[in-house]
Amino acid sequence: MSDEVLRLRGVAVRRETSMLLRSIDWTAHEDERWIVIGPNGAGKTTLLQVAATLLFPTEGTVEVLGQRLGEVDVFDLRPRIGLTSAALAERVPAGEKVIDLVLTASYAILGRWKEEYESADVTRAVELLDALGCAHLIRRRFATLSEGERKRVQIARALMPDPELLLLDEPAAGLDLGGREDLLQRLSQLARNPKAPMMVLVTHHVEEVPDGFTHAMLLRRGSVLAAGPVADVFTARNLSKCFGIPLEIEYRRSRWSAFASPGGRPPGTPRLPAAVLAVASRGRRAVGEIPGREGVAGTLRRAPVPCTCRVVRAE
Repeated sequence: MSDEVLRLRGVAVRRETSMLLRSIDWTAHEDERWIVIGPNGAGKTTLLQVAATLLFPTEGTVEVLGQRLGEVDVFDLRPRIGLTSAALAERVPAGEKVIDLVLTASYAILGRWKEEYESADVTRAVELLDALGCAHLIRRRFATLSEGERKRVQIARALMPDPELLLLDEPAAGLDLGGREDLLQRLSQLARNPKAPMMVLVTHHVEEVPDGFTHAMLLRRGSVLAAGPVADVFTARNLSKCFGIPLEIEYRRSRWSAFASPGGRPPGTPRLPAAVLAVASRGRRAVGEIPGREGVAGTLRRAPVPCTCRVVRAE
């Protein structure tokens, strides 16, 4: 039996004239923990919606838990997938209590009505909330919780049906430092649990990558720039290309951090030869900036990319 949890081949998603995803090939196995990272508009949430069977691709094939989309009833498949997202949180009924929000995940519904739950279901819901530090919130209304509390309750709900795939869409977004670190510690414990489901976590920041995640994918403009083991993907070159700014990357005490390279050149910026700098020295009006000899200003008519500029930093 294959251990593939996700298998995407040639996946593209088009909305009117916009391509949200382009030619995505991705295979994820049950013992892996994946990070999907990239700038705003890269297609991260769209990719997660495809993996959650909430969005069908315009092109390509998608297999989730061994079932191909288009050949399976997604309503039978979705209870095997746990999902947390801001969009899901917005759909929670205003008066919904925390315990009911977690319990209703057993039926893949939002909003408790008249359905009855067995004592084993209630016990599991309480245990999950307790494991995520939310046991004291059981009788609270979801709408009254802090952002950090909402994030943890959502994860408890996602785990309630004992899913085989857990999808986390920016779980640390909007949290203060303490809330973020508390959540990342709990996610790290979950990632290292051999009985935990295969996990995919979407984020904008390498600082939000919990210890224990094994693989990463970099997305930019709907395309995969790099994918594989985290240490191979999280390089200064890859991340600089992904975010369009020179970056340095550090790994310390099992956590990643990234910061702009001092005085770095954005990817794609041409290095100017001396002959071009001589043209710049004729005192023409400056309307932009480009690396070169400090103090020089003018119109660079012979530059690799013709432009009017002011040189602000010596090479």
